[in-house]
Amino acid sequence: MVTYSCGVSDDDRVFKALADPTRRFLLDLLFARDGRTLTELESELEMTRFGVMKHLRVLEEANLVVTRRSGREKLHFLNRVPIREIHDRWIDKYTEPHVTALVELKDHLEGKS
Repeated sequence: MVTYSCGVSDDDRVFKALADPTRRFLLDLLFARDGRTLTELESELEMTRFGVMKHLRVLEEANLVVTRRSGREKLHFLNRVPIREIHDRWIDKYTEPHVTALVELKDHLEGKS
């Protein structure tokens, strides 16, 4: 019998958020210039304000975007930490053997080994 956990992990939220091209585009916009308002972000996309808000909500739930109030405005900021954690947990460990092999090959070809 197979059982599945009903809880959604932080990694799952990040992967879900990153799976959508619109959300990745929003992250790219915030990477280019942090602290944007909803109006600024909306002006870069061909979708309704509510559509952008929905995407931002998913990004906030994944902790990829954090917000701060500044007067009447709500500013959106990129949080790079969850992406780094995904990199360390899922990407780095799979690329390390390849990088090590390339360094060893380079050293061998250059006569250092």
